[in-house]
This record gives sequence, structure tokens and C-alpha cells, in this order.
Amino acid sequence: MKRINNYLWEIEKTGKMRVPARLYTSEQMLKQISEDRSLAQLVNGASLPGIQDYALCMPDCHEGYSVPIGFVGAVSIKEGVVSPSSCGFDINCGMRLLKSPLSEEEVNPYLEKLSHSIQREVPSGLGRGRETKLSVEEIDKVLQGGGQYLVKRGYGTQLDIENCEAGGRLDWADSSFVSARAKQRGRDQVGTLGSGNHFSEIQKVEEIFDNETAKAFGLFLGQVVVMIHTGSRGLGHQVCSDYLKIMAPKMREYGIDMPDKQFACCPFSSPEGKKYFSAMACAANFAWANRHMIACSIKKAWDYFFKKEPLGLLYDVAHNIIKKEKYDIEGKEIEVAVHRKGATRAFPKNHPELSPKYQKTGQPVLIPGSMGTCSYVLVGAETGRASFYSTSHGAGRVMSRTKALKTVSGKEVMDNLRKKGIIVKCHSSRGIAEEAPQAYKDINEVVEVVHNAGLSKKVARLVPLAVIKGE
Repeated sequence: MKRINNYLWEIEKTGKMRVPARLYTSEQMLKQISEDRSLAQLVNGASLPGIQDYALCMPDCHEGYSVPIGFVGAVSIKEGVVSPSSCGFDINCGMRLLKSPLSEEEVNPYLEKLSHSIQREVPSGLGRGRETKLSVEEIDKVLQGGGQYLVKRGYGTQLDIENCEAGGRLDWADSSFVSARAKQRGRDQVGTLGSGNHFSEIQKVEEIFDNETAKAFGLFLGQVVVMIHTGSRGLGHQVCSDYLKIMAPKMREYGIDMPDKQFACCPFSSPEGKKYFSAMACAANFAWANRHMIACSIKKAWDYFFKKEPLGLLYDVAHNIIKKEKYDIEGKEIEVAVHRKGATRAFPKNHPELSPKYQKTGQPVLIPGSMGTCSYVLVGAETGRASFYSTSHGAGRVMSRTKALKTVSGKEVMDNLRKKGIIVKCHSSRGIAEEAPQAYKDINEVVEVVHNAGLSKKVARLVPLAVIKGE
């Protein structure tokens, strides 16, 4: 490994690697990253057939399945593969931020009741769904239409589409490539948080770093906002599981040899590759629909107290997804399938995929911290080109969930949060222990690397007022 600069390290190409591997981090965090299998997994990711430039990893890097969380790999569509495990099981796990016109002082008298109301309106927890199950026909429409389908049904407005990555829908989705088991698992989960590190959080804007961009985003000091973090739930997990099983026995037939059996992958242009890519798009659409409905439920709870000061959507962005994008690589424009696993898209201003609203500023980037710590709003920058316009998706674990359960008391974490004046709504202290702040990297350090490396630029810091979790 060699040091490129204060925030970038490179592992030279060797063995089965097709490209060098690069890691954005600080010297201090590199020590943490070296304690698990992240670097070995990053090297394995550099072996993907058709991968271009570099195998990349973001500052929140930690050990995952096949590649580390924080992985970015741009793979040639003509010559390369599509890799389900390099997208992840929770397809289109992502962030949505709702902004209010109110300050903390105006919301604080109602904060406890508002938090309770949100917890009541939004089902959360492992396997928890809504009482009403959608029909398979209705699920197919969600898989095909994503957030756009729900807007057509009267949930939300066109602004919710314009302020969402990809307009809340990937148009190559084909629900016929999603298994009956996956659809069954998703029937009652549209509009539900799930468990693990998923949450909804009432926050306030504590600090602004870029006044001009913050104003364009509609952010101001002391403002109350609501952050949502969840994905495609059991449906997305099933899609990934299904295609890993389909692709694994096909690899030898396609002459693909990977250094780890977790890398079940097939050529992008193969029947298996095309079917997975369409099924992945369906799961991504499901996730956007899920966050959209959660937002509708939160708005319902909010409107009971503040009907004349409604919530609006700042942005919604994915961090487990594969998308076609075009880049100039060695003097030629190449269409690649950008695999982002635990990494967020961060397009700069004037990028053709951004809605007119963000053409002059760049794309809003949402990076949450661990529970009870701060989160950040950033903006995409042209300096992020070297990472295929990708940035961190969160703080990144330094402790497994199993170790956290053995090390941390959920009750103690909840007590500490309450001492800080943070309201906690959770069905289980077990989930609190798994997601304790000490199980994660320092979000401030992660974002400093992101900012100084030019992956995206800081706009505002948010701090929690109330945390709503499943378990």
C-alpha cells in the first residue's frame, strides 16, 4: 500500500487484480480499517472482470459480504460482470430528508407527542409490516413504478419525484424477474422501517458550513428536519439471495474465476445478468416507494400538530445500488455499471442526471451518523470525479453487532441519550445496543475525509432531537 495524499491510499495491482485498489481514509482510521477483512475484500473486488480505473472504498469502509461496505466499482457493460453481492442485500437502502419551516423552539413543546405519533404511524422492527397486505398485482405496480406510481395514486406530489434520485424509479425494472417469495415478503412492508441501523430521526440544523448552498437547499440554523433511513426490506434481501444462487453455478460456464466464493457474478450481457439487473431495479423502486410512504406517514403525524407549516422533501438518495453511467476512461467514453455498496451518489452541478432544481448547486448528499450523534448534509462536487462521483453513506462500523451486544448495554445507551435531552422511541433495547455510537467510527472524522478529499462538500451539520427505531 502506498500513500497518494493525506486522504488517499493505493494498493498496487498484483495477483488476480485487474486494477489497483484505492481507499479514501485518514491515517488514524486506516488503523481501524486494518483490523478486519476490509482491505482483503477490496483487493478481491479489484478482480471483478471488466472493472475500470480502480476498485474504490469510502472512508466509512468496513467488512461486508464479498466486498467491503463502502465499495465502488465501475464495470464495463460490454466486457464485464454484474455482481449482486457488490450491490448488497438491502438493495437501495438509502436516506430521505424532510425539511420544515419551523425552528426547534417552535417544535419543542410538541416533540414528545410528535415522536410517539411517528412511532405509531410507521411500523418498525424485525419482520414487522402493516396490517393490510398489498395484492401481488399491486406489488408488481410498485416494483415497476416506485415512488412515481404512489404519486399517481395520490400520495405526495410531483416535487417528491423531482427531489429524488432517478425520480424515484429505475425504468428498466421488470417484475417478472422477481421471485414469488420476494414479492410475498414485500406485500406488507411498503411504508415500514425495519430493524438494524434503520431509523427515523427528528433533528435540528446545528451548524452551516456553506451559506449559499444551504440557502438554495432551504436550510437555516435551528431548523427542524426529519431524516429517514431504510431500504427494500425483505424483498430486496430475497432478490439478492435468489440471484446469488442462480449465478454461482453459472460462473464456471462463463469462465469466471473469483478469489472468493461470495462473488457470485455473471456477464452483464448474459441472461442471468440482465434478469438480475432488472430485478435489482424492482427492489430499488420498492425501496423508494417504501421511504415515500414512510414520509407520507410522518407528514400525517406532523400535520396533526403543524398543519399550516408542512414538511417538504429536500432529497432522497440511495447507497446500495447498481446503475449505468458514462465516464471518460483513458480518453474514451465508456458505459459502465457503477456498483455502489454502502456508497452514495454525489453528482456535481450541471450533471445531466440532476433535476433542474439542483443543476446550479449540485446534488444534495445525506450522510447519517450513528445513533445519538450528528448527521451531515453535503453537496456533490466536480472533484469527486475520481470516485465516479461517489461518497460515504454513513459512519461505518468498527464493532460487529454481535460484539456490540456483548460490550454495550442497550439500557445504558438509552439513558445516555436521554441525559443529552434526546427522546428515544424503540421497541427493544437489543437494537439500541447493536447500534450504539461506540460501535461506529466518528462521523465527524469520516466527513472531514470526505470533504477534504473532495468526494463531496459540507453544507450543514444536523443533531438529533428524537430517535425512532424498531429494535
